[in-house]
Amino acid sequence: MDGHRTQWSGRRKWNFLRWLRRLKDARLRQRYLIVYHRLQGVSRAEVACWLGCGQSTVSRVWRRFLREGEAGLVDRREENGALKVDEDFLAHLQDLVRQSPPDFGWRRPRWTRTLLIEQMVRDRGVRVSRSTMSRALQAIGAHRGRPRPIVKCPWSNGRRNRRLKAIRHLMAHLRPDEVAVWADEADLDLNPKIGPDWMLRGQQKEVVTPGQNVKRYVAGALDARTGRLTWVFGERKTSVLFVQLLYRLWWGHPGVKVIHVIVDNARLHTSQYVQRTILEMRVKVILHFLPPYCPNENRIERVWLDLHDEVTRNHRCATIEALMGAVYYFLYKRNRRAVRAAQIATAKGRRKAA
Repeated sequence: MDGHRTQWSGRRKWNFLRWLRRLKDARLRQRYLIVYHRLQGVSRAEVACWLGCGQSTVSRVWRRFLREGEAGLVDRREENGALKVDEDFLAHLQDLVRQSPPDFGWRRPRWTRTLLIEQMVRDRGVRVSRSTMSRALQAIGAHRGRPRPIVKCPWSNGRRNRRLKAIRHLMAHLRPDEVAVWADEADLDLNPKIGPDWMLRGQQKEVVTPGQNVKRYVAGALDARTGRLTWVFGERKTSVLFVQLLYRLWWGHPGVKVIHVIVDNARLHTSQYVQRTILEMRVKVILHFLPPYCPNENRIERVWLDLHDEVTRNHRCATIEALMGAVYYFLYKRNRRAVRAAQIATAKGRRKAA
């Protein structure tokens, strides 16, 4: 030990400290610090305590330094051969995660790390550990989530795409005396919808439910041009509620000749009562029906998603009146933001034109 302290003088000590300050690799820096403290005469136990590592690590690094000098401190894992988890491995893993095990002949419906490892062995002949698979999944940004249940559209892809293309063409070529809206209904339950929330370890928050559920409904129409929402409340989700929404649209758009309403194929939108009401209205109302089971194509669904996230999930309203008041306030504030955004966009357009 004394002989090594004798060599720890002059220019060599200065060069060692200079390299130590420049190191960015945390593991290599730890090895240099182990050698630095050992050369200063610090005991193995103290070095391990200060650097938060095991005494065996201190001994192993110190022996390599005594045997090979500073070259023994360099990480030698690149000498182990070709990397198993390379870019091709990660790209193939990403393709696997996008699909499900039954697509590859497995009976299990969900991926596990073990199953992913076995599939990679089948496809690429490479076997990795569970911890390595965890790091690979983290590298591609994969996470465990809850799938969204859907019902597949019974129409052919061609028919479905033609209908959606026609609706988009309608939106892009609206005349100044025409209005187009996305319409739909949402359920409001006094028993709150349960949603995820942040909690401390060992804590599980509680949501008090009134017990006996009471339901109300809201029918809304989202203006495709301004983003403003028109809505009505009702105690039942029937054609009467939809007709009330149509009258509210008529009263809210004076001077408009045509109101295009994009809706789904629910019975309350296609009933004879709705058809007779449309014929009796003084403004021309045209219903455009989306393909069956395509809720993501209806833009108002995003409004209902925000409504549930900000109001109805885990709510603490004791009465249905209090819940309806919270819903009304949310929709009112949303309309104020939409109007303000439309004003700002109009002002920017005028400045560009000028």
